[in-house]
Amino acid sequence: MTDNKDDKFTLIKSARLIDGTGIAPLERGAVLTKGDSIIAVGTEGSVVPPEGAPVEEFDYGDGTVLPGLIDSHVHLIGIGDGRKGDELVTLPDEVLTVQAAQNARKHLYSGVTTVRDCGAKNRTTFLLRQAMDMGITEGPRLVLSGRPMAIVGGHLSYFGIEATGVDECRSAVRQLIKEGADFIKITATGGSTATSHPLAPSFNVDEMTAIVEEAHKFGKHAAAHCASSQGMLNALDSGIDTIIHGYHKDTDDSWNFRPEIADRIAERGVFVNPTIHQSRNRIWRLEEKAETEGLTPEEQANLDESNCIQELKHDQVTRMVDAGVKLTAGSDSAWSFMPMGLFQHEIESHVVVGLSPMEAIVSATGDAAKSCWIDDEVGTLEAGKQADLLVVDGDPSKNINALLNVVDVFKGGAKVDRGNYV
Repeated sequence: MTDNKDDKFTLIKSARLIDGTGIAPLERGAVLTKGDSIIAVGTEGSVVPPEGAPVEEFDYGDGTVLPGLIDSHVHLIGIGDGRKGDELVTLPDEVLTVQAAQNARKHLYSGVTTVRDCGAKNRTTFLLRQAMDMGITEGPRLVLSGRPMAIVGGHLSYFGIEATGVDECRSAVRQLIKEGADFIKITATGGSTATSHPLAPSFNVDEMTAIVEEAHKFGKHAAAHCASSQGMLNALDSGIDTIIHGYHKDTDDSWNFRPEIADRIAERGVFVNPTIHQSRNRIWRLEEKAETEGLTPEEQANLDESNCIQELKHDQVTRMVDAGVKLTAGSDSAWSFMPMGLFQHEIESHVVVGLSPMEAIVSATGDAAKSCWIDDEVGTLEAGKQADLLVVDGDPSKNINALLNVVDVFKGGAKVDRGNYV
């Protein structure tokens, strides 16, 4: 579990400090915390505890301190072994809640201090939150959608809340908020669900508009799964806050980048969570198997197709970045073949598509917090915010893979015992 700090001061020092806003790293930086909050951030010489106050000090030498990472797209009940959601949902809620607890712990230990869960079965993630609040288990801060919104038979409908028509859509949003949802997840197109049409829009624009308006009325944001261009257009027309996946695909399954859509996204300030690494992780698995065991003809064909699709994805996301679209990092774990604990690879993929290492860090800290509507609490190292910090060996502003060199994780001012697997 975590090492409780009560109201004692903690002074954390390192060779450099990245505050999550995108400005250059601060050399010989320091963070002073008290209880669960940040008190001061600055240089070693300027950040000094009150005279005579009890203080615990950590000096990380040549390391880097930065905000705890924020994964803006997870499915905590997932297993990450390739099974489809249609099969996952057949597991009992009790099993899925235990799985969610294990996944949450993995992500926290890897440096992720906040997650936005984009859809789960029934009350599983809310029960996880209750268990965390009771001290039964630990994990990142949770931003939860609960059940995702779907059309009848649409993507994720097997554990979502189905709605048809404007009135049902408004009623469903109110029900989800009653259940404890922090935001509303909308499936704006089909997806991997067997009964859905992957590229076809699901909700009509008037239905999606009702969903988003109702969410905003209650101070909640809305994020939409969009696997096609028309899905993105419908989401933009509805006033959506975050677009998930954001594939420029036509209904005939052709990849066709549409610059006017990217321009609209950028002009509106809508965040895009491109989920780049999930398919790349599948490629890596197949490549590893090819070297050690060899591939079946079916697997080789899958690998060839996956490499082709990945190139198209990279090109499209690069063009969106060039158009000024803001990315928010989200791994989509533990869905499909993407297990928890690998979020840093998603951040690194943002460098692959054109972001600088510092911009990629911001996509997983400051901008991720904005996308999740929690930037008043976390995402940057500022006085008054929650003391969620990650310490790594090396300088991720120069080499993004340094984020993998996790030394320590602090959540709410308490150093996480990453060796505790109970």
